[in-house]
Amino acid sequence: MFRGVNPLNLDAKGRLAMPVKYRDRLQERCRGQLVLTVDRDRCLLVYPLPEWEEIERKLVKLPSFNERSRRLQRLLIGHATEVELDGAGRILLPPPLREFADLDKRVILIGQGNRFELWNEGMWEERREQWLTEDESDQPLPAELESLSL
Repeated sequence: MFRGVNPLNLDAKGRLAMPVKYRDRLQERCRGQLVLTVDRDRCLLVYPLPEWEEIERKLVKLPSFNERSRRLQRLLIGHATEVELDGAGRILLPPPLREFADLDKRVILIGQGNRFELWNEGMWEERREQWLTEDESDQPLPAELESLSL
């Protein structure tokens, strides 16, 4: 499981050094092979290859005549890009994906269990503050969360 908030820097070539605490797990789980794709929140999703392959199988099975399904397939599968950890534990972020998520120098890598999210630092701080101050009383709690205790 990947967890935690990690402020990082991209180098001039658009490479990101994965935090050391994740490298061994990534080597064990996927031999350093990852898949990057876009998220509707304008961040990137970073999956170990086996995790992505599970998601991709589900996406491919969605009904092709359903416009929402097609939109999701186009975004997630269409932007999916395989990358690999190099000998220094870095991944190269392709320019189109860096541009999509407005990733420049300072980024935030957030562990999300089976994947990571990669955010522009300023956007992450803005969205986090928004989520912390939003009044959610008008939105019903999903049934899956009603029995959750923290």
